[in-house]
Amino acid sequence: MQRLLLKTKIKIMNKSIALLLLALPFFYACNDEKKEASPFEASEVIAIKTATVQSLSLTGSINASGLVTTENAANYAFKIGGVISRIYVEEGQFFKKGQLLASLNETEISAGLNQADLNLKKYERDYARAYSLYKDSVYTLEQLQNTKTGLDIAKKQKDAVAFDARYAKIYATADGFVARKIAHEGEVAAPGSPILAINETSQNNNYLLKVGLTDIEWAAVKMGQKATVTLDGYPDKKFNATIFRKSQAADVALGSFQVEMKLNMNNSKPAVGMFGKATIQGQDTDDVLTIPYDALLEADGNNAFVFVLKGNKVKKQPVTIQKFENDKVYLKDGLQKTDVIVTSNSAYLNEQSKIKIIN
Repeated sequence: MQRLLLKTKIKIMNKSIALLLLALPFFYACNDEKKEASPFEASEVIAIKTATVQSLSLTGSINASGLVTTENAANYAFKIGGVISRIYVEEGQFFKKGQLLASLNETEISAGLNQADLNLKKYERDYARAYSLYKDSVYTLEQLQNTKTGLDIAKKQKDAVAFDARYAKIYATADGFVARKIAHEGEVAAPGSPILAINETSQNNNYLLKVGLTDIEWAAVKMGQKATVTLDGYPDKKFNATIFRKSQAADVALGSFQVEMKLNMNNSKPAVGMFGKATIQGQDTDDVLTIPYDALLEADGNNAFVFVLKGNKVKKQPVTIQKFENDKVYLKDGLQKTDVIVTSNSAYLNEQSKIKIIN
């Protein structure tokens, strides 16, 4: 009985081994199919697109903003003090050269002129008498000379009073307009105190745009350099301008260097203080390398990477970005004009990857 059971077990084991041997080829075949279907095995060759680095002649420009002013601004004042009698212009009003703008009350001035005139006539009579007495040998030469000196002083005093009287009126020294009335009729004006703040204009070509630049930008611009200006008051117009004046010292309040551009306003008359934006055209051109935006990897600020084609391999190359413009990237350094870069599937690449160009 035991012998029979042993034989039965041996037969069952033999059948199991036979079934196992038959199943092994099928198992390995399944494994082979799985290997063929593995995406990691199939992606050993990566399809890429490439592009050649482009070179552009880029003209640098400087953007700045500021306020409209005029070439010459001044504060008109009376030379002497007195009561303001009339101011003949209003704020914003244009005037012509030689036009009367303001005057003082002339009561005190006229009295001063009359007093000087009377004093002069007295010294003229004194000198005439002294001369007659000198001829009669009554006056000495010294007495005659002293009388003549008094007469000369009286003449100069009258000239001084007459000169002051002329400057009791304010006349325009050039064409311009009133930016601000500082004083008003009836006020007592001290000698030299501002009455009118004016801006001069000459054939409408004395308008300036004053902008602030950094020290590097200030050093880059030159006298006579061209610019294009837009003003908030004229949003649909562009005005030509040229660099007219460069400040030789920084503005302490603004912390920038002031540059003035002379505007060609044609027939437009902007208000002083109007806001404007200027684009100063660069004089020097630089050859700048450009690449497609899609070629960039791991961009961080101005630093990034690209893959450069080296034979049938790729190399990861660091680059420095100058600026972005739409789908283009302008580079400072990192590549050469002859380099060919990868523009697609860069994220799946490394320097050991097998590649296939599909341009």
